[in-house]
Amino acid sequence: MEFTSPEAQERYAALVRALPQVVVGLDFDGTLSPIVEDPTAARIHPEAAPVLRALAAEVRALAVVTGRPARQAIALGDLDEVGTALREAGTELYVFGQYGNERWSASRRRIVSPQPPHGLATFLRELPGVLREADAADAWVEEKGLAVAVHTRRLPEPGEAQRRLTAPLTALAERHDLAIEPGRHVLEVRAPGMHKGIAVRTVVEEVEAGGILFAGDDLGDLEAFEAVAELREEGLATLLVCSASEEQVALVERADVVVDGPDGVLELLRRLTADAAAARG
Repeated sequence: MEFTSPEAQERYAALVRALPQVVVGLDFDGTLSPIVEDPTAARIHPEAAPVLRALAAEVRALAVVTGRPARQAIALGDLDEVGTALREAGTELYVFGQYGNERWSASRRRIVSPQPPHGLATFLRELPGVLREADAADAWVEEKGLAVAVHTRRLPEPGEAQRRLTAPLTALAERHDLAIEPGRHVLEVRAPGMHKGIAVRTVVEEVEAGGILFAGDDLGDLEAFEAVAELREEGLATLLVCSASEEQVALVERADVVVDGPDGVLELLRRLTADAAAARG
């Protein structure tokens, strides 16, 4: 765990003091769950559940904000069970899936979701031809209901394959009035107008939070980082945490704290819980 500046250390101390009014927002892949070659095989870190339960007693709410479909994140993270435990501690757990297009809470137990965007079905029909032309026919295409993710992790030189695909997939998405979101060896195509920053602001406003911590690992979390920075200017206690990796460094320069992957995220949350308890005396 590394603070990026003296100001970052001061922000951490202010967050500890405000913790009963704080929302803790967490990405899933690369933050709560280690990155794996097959995203369907991902699982929440085995130590995450007890860490989140302990933290729940100190904060206003917890929110998982992910690009995954909400139902998938709930299943892979055992978040239904975690949410029940958090509710017993008097704290709500929210899940914002597909960058905020879907939402679920432990109290309501129902996923609220819009219809798939117009143009997505046509995009899917035209996608194989674009992949062949970019010499990426073997990229794994994940249909997510409201979005389509093109994964290059299984291809030779996945970073180069992603760079090769970015321009043609962007052009195809724009022809169908869709947006493209780059991630760690993945390009996701979905409806424009929603992103993790909106989800962060939504939960902060709904619970009338006095602070927000957000932890993420890649470009899909950039809008959430920007939203937290704006909330800081509005007077909220904030902390930005980068779950760092060799694959993605885009968030490092924007973060207050840089940690080593999901292990480091949980170490930070443990410290936050302990420091809150110590502050109470």
